[in-house]
Amino acid sequence: MKTAKRITLFFLLLAMPVFLVPAQTSNTNTNTTKNFFDLSGSPQWVKDLRRWEIVAFGTIPFAMFTTTFGMDMYRWSRANNMDFSESGRRYAPWPLKSAGAIAMEPREIETTLIIAASLCVTVAFTDLIITLIKRSNARKRAEAMPHNATTINRNPLEPPQTEEQPEAKDDAAGDLGIPSSAPSP
Repeated sequence: MKTAKRITLFFLLLAMPVFLVPAQTSNTNTNTTKNFFDLSGSPQWVKDLRRWEIVAFGTIPFAMFTTTFGMDMYRWSRANNMDFSESGRRYAPWPLKSAGAIAMEPREIETTLIIAASLCVTVAFTDLIITLIKRSNARKRAEAMPHNATTINRNPLEPPQTEEQPEAKDDAAGDLGIPSSAPSP
């Protein structure tokens, strides 16, 4: 039980920056207010750590659901070899549970939490490794280019900014996309 408390405390301390985010921001004076999550001037390892944190905490619901389902399947198999009778489904996972289902023991709950946390950390580290490999490959491709090579970046054109608002059409022909000057039948 001590390890579950330590893991919970660790994740709460890791999530502390989330509690410092203001609930609402005002858009009235955007030039003087600094965005809390603006990491443009931060070193790359800080950005990588932030991405790792987002991935780790983002996978918690999926990992917890998957692990709980797997633990229930294991308990059901161990208890009565997956019997589908009314009394046999007391250990079944959520969609198959019968009335009077037997709850997990504290040791099983702790094991489920540890497995789910390990799965979250594994997914986050896997994402970090994939990101580092992609960044390394992109850097190697850029370094392999000739020294005087020209790089062309193609970006879509932005639509022109107009200050005038289009007038609203009240007639039914305007709603259908038919020009209002068209003769009516």
